Amino acid sequence: MDRRSFLTVAGSAATGSLMLPRFAIAQARPFSYYSVNAFSGNFATSGKYSDLGVRAAVTAFGNGLGRPIDYRKIDSEGNPAIAVRKVQQAIDQDKARHFGSAALSNEALAIMKEIDKNKGVYITYVGADEVTGKDCNRSTFRWGLPTYGAVNTVMRPLIQQNPKWKKVYTITGQYVFGEALLRNAKAVMQETKLEHVGNSYHSLAEKEFSGYLGNAMGSGADVLVVLNFGANTLDLLRQAATFGLKQRMAVVVVWFSGLDTFQALGADVTDGMYFGLQYWHTLETPANKDFVRVYKGEFKENPRFYSAADYQVATLMFDAAKRAGSDEPTAIVKALEGHSYQGLTGDEQIRPFDHQVSKNYLLVRGKKKAAMKDADDYADILSSSRALVPQAESDCKLV
Repeated sequence: MDRRSFLTVAGSAATGSLMLPRFAIAQARPFSYYSVNAFSGNFATSGKYSDLGVRAAVTAFGNGLGRPIDYRKIDSEGNPAIAVRKVQQAIDQDKARHFGSAALSNEALAIMKEIDKNKGVYITYVGADEVTGKDCNRSTFRWGLPTYGAVNTVMRPLIQQNPKWKKVYTITGQYVFGEALLRNAKAVMQETKLEHVGNSYHSLAEKEFSGYLGNAMGSGADVLVVLNFGANTLDLLRQAATFGLKQRMAVVVVWFSGLDTFQALGADVTDGMYFGLQYWHTLETPANKDFVRVYKGEFKENPRFYSAADYQVATLMFDAAKRAGSDEPTAIVKALEGHSYQGLTGDEQIRPFDHQVSKNYLLVRGKKKAAMKDADDYADILSSSRALVPQAESDCKLV
């Protein structure tokens, strides 16, 4: 990308430091797009990589709208109250209407209500089932599969392939996302007649997991199922390796961000463990090949999950605006509902009744370091599925 085609503007009350990339092609009114994420604080890694994904989307979309794309960042600081306040400011002061991203379910659940109240449009990829379930609204769409899809994609095939597994211990983050993972995991265990021998809850601020791991090892479980995310997962797995836990039981991480966390842990820790992923950079789909080409051309590395997710949601927004021929959120919502397209994970469709994208979720296994073909070859893809709650059982009632 020609870096001279970007402008950097500072001083927006709503967005703090403001990046305003635009192609120097015309004086037409730009299409404004706001990415909401934690660009500072404990979850700043998600914001760092999501920013690269949106930039790649702007590059790849080029002049597809026939005018510049005005990309702006809203730093949620990983705090739902701050996220809502800054989104409100952007709506009131900048007339913002097109939003994407948010890595935390509690943030997305908070801001989606504000965006809907102001008749905007929002695409996210967080996991809590409520986003396209009981809390769904007309303005909100989701690209990533929810916790229901993740649990069913990861646990069902592993249980089927490992008939000797009889007992399961779970460690769960105690917030809306962790509770949703645990609820779905319990349903799968009950249906497949596995015994749930115990669960340890932990807070988002937890860093010391030795007590929880001791409980798991003392439970007699055949498998530990990890139901948290981000830094919690990293700390837990590092300490599990120190305990030699995977020599005593199988380890299954239902929701893992992907390449960045594999790199942080290293193959010696992840070898032989099972992980659920929304995205992996080696997917052989036409859309992913195009994305990886653009991303590596700009940033000289393979994309992480956050970059891929934000690339996809931003591209969906730009494309919907193009097909709608309008910036009006109502027209963009209509263009998104029922839309089928070539996505990063293959054929993807947006269900009109709950605004959930039907896409593949991946089950992978960590590789031995000696088996890695390159520095990022941390895992083998074992299977994929797009398990979603059927319409007849959905709690979503769009009005």
